[in-house]
Amino acid sequence: MDVIEGDRRMTESAAAAKASEEARVTVSGERAVELAGALKALIERIDAACRAAGRDPGAVRLLPVTKFFPASDIEILYGLGRREFGESREQEAAAKVAQLGHLSHMRWEFIGRLQRNKVKSVARWADTVYSVDSDRLATTLDDGTRAALEAGERDTPLRVLLQVSLDADPARGGVRDATLTALADQVARSESLQLAGLMAIPPLDVEPDVAFERLARIHASLLTEHPEARELSAGMSSDLEAAIRHGSTCVRVGTALMGARPITSA
Repeated sequence: MDVIEGDRRMTESAAAAKASEEARVTVSGERAVELAGALKALIERIDAACRAAGRDPGAVRLLPVTKFFPASDIEILYGLGRREFGESREQEAAAKVAQLGHLSHMRWEFIGRLQRNKVKSVARWADTVYSVDSDRLATTLDDGTRAALEAGERDTPLRVLLQVSLDADPARGGVRDATLTALADQVARSESLQLAGLMAIPPLDVEPDVAFERLARIHASLLTEHPEARELSAGMSSDLEAAIRHGSTCVRVGTALMGARPITSA
């Protein structure tokens, strides 16, 4: 396991404590107290789920989903030791990246469905892009990331997670497992992309355990051809325990950490 990947797998409580020592942000106020309590409870919940599944808590990282929430909340979480944040709207995310540029060692992960006309912007600041589910999007991401590298706007390849469709519903996005290998091969060959793994959202009418068990099988199959694709991002506020039981290495949590959305999605 390389240094970067090892850092991503640090025990959440240990990572938070280490980063808190380095933080230059003063955490105070009612919202800070609220977020600190929610974060503590969430980390305890993740650790308990790992223990129940017979897994090391350090094998599962928490990605706070901060879409719809102000940059001030992210700054509070930074002061609490968090360094990775998930956003899903390009314009909102780009504004936060600019506003919080004074904070070091932050990693921004774009977790929403990405339109190809937004790739150029996202390729400048995203550490990771989720929801890649077509060869056209992969090609556009490769081109956009290469341009960002050549312009000095980034200095590392773009990590990519392929979205697996667990219900074959095109409206929900995702690639079917029958064509997953071809897309994985394409990303792995790309000059500017790094195949990091898979992600999925379980269908609403399927038990999470059933959906995540299937996803785990698909991931195991992919690893035989692409052992570098170790990330398995699955599980959110309502179903993270089931996801962890079936091998998730990253849970994406918004509501359980941030609370109800403060603004609409319009």
